[in-house]
Amino acid sequence: MAKKIEVRAPDTEIAFGVLPELIGYQLRLAQIAIFRDFETTLGALDITPGLFGVLVIIEANPDLKQTTLAKATHLDRSTVVSVIDSLEKRALVERRAAENDRRSNALRLTPAGTALLKKLKRQVALHEKRLAGNLNDQERATLVRLLRKILPEHR
Repeated sequence: MAKKIEVRAPDTEIAFGVLPELIGYQLRLAQIAIFRDFETTLGALDITPGLFGVLVIIEANPDLKQTTLAKATHLDRSTVVSVIDSLEKRALVERRAAENDRRSNALRLTPAGTALLKKLKRQVALHEKRLAGNLNDQERATLVRLLRKILPEHR
């Protein structure tokens, strides 16, 4: 029988039990570290990881319908509406009537949105490089591949 290892946080007497062995716990700690670094890197630009993702998807798919964006970002439609409202107020995204369905909105980056996203991509590349600094290229690719296997659509 394998010996159970009790992990303690450095400089503390708190025991974490099985938590350090759980994928979800390690992912959450990694997410906290990632979001903190993202905020440090891009906080002055008032962009969250979620907003960055939305801008990237809209850029890659001009005239994307809001409902399709909701599916792609795993957000409900009402949340996407408020996200797009926010980006529209900042003049980063514009809504247009969809070409084949006037009841739907098609989304596009504005010139200001395109310019900001170009700057954001450079900053995010530095952020990613810093995060993966302890990983070689093969380890980074393996990590991404393994994380993708956790997603429901890949089971």
